[in-house]
Amino acid sequence: MPEPIKPNQSVHPILPILRGVIRPAVYLSQNLISRVGVVLTTTAGITLVFAFILLIVGVQPSPYAGIVVFMILPGIFALGLILIPIGIIRDLRKFRRLGTLPLTYPTVDFSHPGVRRTLLFIAVMTAINVPIFAFATYQGTVFMESTQFCGQTCHKVMDPEYTAYQRSPHARVACVECHIGPGAPWFVRSKLSGSYQVLAVTLNLYPRPISTPIHNLRPARETCEQCHWPERFSGDKLVVRTKFADDEKNSATKTVLLVHIGGRNPDSKLIGIHGRHLGLVSYLPGDLKRQQIPWVSYRNADGSVTEYASTDAPPKADLLANGERRTMDCMDCHNRPTHTFEMPENAVNKQMAAGRINPALPFIHKKAVELLKVKYRSREAAENELPEALREYYRKNYPAIYDSQRAAIDETARGILYIYEGNVFPEMNIAWGTYPNNLGHTDFSNAENSFPGCFRCHDGNHKSKDGKEITQDCNACHSLLAQDEADPKILHELAGGTDQK
Repeated sequence: MPEPIKPNQSVHPILPILRGVIRPAVYLSQNLISRVGVVLTTTAGITLVFAFILLIVGVQPSPYAGIVVFMILPGIFALGLILIPIGIIRDLRKFRRLGTLPLTYPTVDFSHPGVRRTLLFIAVMTAINVPIFAFATYQGTVFMESTQFCGQTCHKVMDPEYTAYQRSPHARVACVECHIGPGAPWFVRSKLSGSYQVLAVTLNLYPRPISTPIHNLRPARETCEQCHWPERFSGDKLVVRTKFADDEKNSATKTVLLVHIGGRNPDSKLIGIHGRHLGLVSYLPGDLKRQQIPWVSYRNADGSVTEYASTDAPPKADLLANGERRTMDCMDCHNRPTHTFEMPENAVNKQMAAGRINPALPFIHKKAVELLKVKYRSREAAENELPEALREYYRKNYPAIYDSQRAAIDETARGILYIYEGNVFPEMNIAWGTYPNNLGHTDFSNAENSFPGCFRCHDGNHKSKDGKEITQDCNACHSLLAQDEADPKILHELAGGTDQK
């Protein structure tokens, strides 16, 4: 029977409601499931608080610790909160089925100090747990979007891309800025795609190497163009490329180009590369890697459209009817803007120009390329065998240089190894030329790994029905100011070092 109310005794209207909730909850929560829920929630909550304190004082977790702190612990915390009512509901149904459910639940005496302390503890912990859970969920989302999570959590799978990313001009741009971009729809889509990727990694179902291009990648206009503005006229860009020969002196020559980057500024007649392509070109790729383009459509200045077909490899009827018609955007030329993999010759030239590989060592260009092309059993084997092979070469052929320049030889070996470790990943079946780079047309390496780049369309074989062809004029994209010259005059003129009379 409910306790009688004494005459003139005032009752706060909330008390009957609290008694109707608290008494059953206290009585029915005395079971293993609810108690486990309390333990899980309390343990996870205390651990999260401790982890957040470490974050506040500047301690950054490793990728695996981050997964535990930001993903697993909030899940345990939520599981505990779910188990508590599950245990209560389970006992409620059991007692009703057995007919042992009391008509009146035992009194929870609010005047008793112990009960008040218990209720106060529950109220305080609830007030703390709610923001803890919200903050943990938010931090979990933030961590899953960090470059640390993207690049280091799945070491073998993402090591090639993460290594290239760290060496790229976008190394300080978060992965999600390009791979997801702003807005909720693509965030949700990425998480759904990520769920399959986690499953593929867990069950070892992922391909080696990871295939590219990514056909469901978000359009470049919604990612790249958040920072890069193609409508803005950029003018021309001076490019100087240094190349070293395979002779004993590693003879250096320079090629100087004035690249007509352009833009789409209607006030300028110098349209340039970007203004000629973006939004105006559509094409049908003949292969999944988009290295063969048998059909191109171009929208002219007057609004008319001209279609070009390859005379060397004409498009098949099925491709014209059902092929993936793609409007050209940034990624069709800048297909490796961040995750760039180089070819040995170009990579050695860059590192020699930068001084990481010593150009004073005889035949170092030729020997470096030769050592890079060796098929080592593993990256660990390359770390040991490549430097030793370089030392042995100079020990045998140039003993005086070997004795007097050991430090330079060792430093050069590290420079060559730096190239190898950024481009070759045997565990993922990534070797030289695995990933084509469509920017430019300089990577015609061999029949097996030939990257035509611009020549996918500008090959002189794409013609329209009325006889027009896609230009192959070099000056349409760049002006050649000097080619393979040891000391280009134009560089002295630009630097103001030439006495012009």
